[in-house]
Amino acid sequence: MPKDLRDFWAGLLYLIIGTAALYMAADYEMGTAVSMGPGYFPKVLSGLLILIGAASLIRSFFVQGEPLEGFPFAKIMYVTISIIAFALLVEGAGLAIAVIVLFAISAAASKFFNWKFTIGISLGAAIFCSLVFVKGLGIPLPIFGSWFGM
Repeated sequence: MPKDLRDFWAGLLYLIIGTAALYMAADYEMGTAVSMGPGYFPKVLSGLLILIGAASLIRSFFVQGEPLEGFPFAKIMYVTISIIAFALLVEGAGLAIAVIVLFAISAAASKFFNWKFTIGISLGAAIFCSLVFVKGLGIPLPIFGSWFGM
């Protein structure tokens, strides 16, 4: 019997998602780190999810955790709404604004929520994502979208 049900269920969820993603990406060409194929990122990410899930699942049997107290419906809604907002905003408002909104809404789910920290981390994430994904990897997303006349 697991000693920490949070780690147990989180680990099981990561294992399921990681395994499903690995299965879906099985037919994609892997490529190399220098010349990444379409399957490189999904396979690496799903492998990491499986490792994290396995570690969390194993840990749940050895480390005592806090008891579960109800279902965190409001927190799940914040995260879900943030993902939907990102999807709705990314083309019209651009990647930078969509990332800022994603972070701002999902951060509200935390009991450690702080507006100053959230704004700072949101801006940093928007800059990082813009540089890595749009400029570095050449993903065809607008940094600032058509809503801003760009």
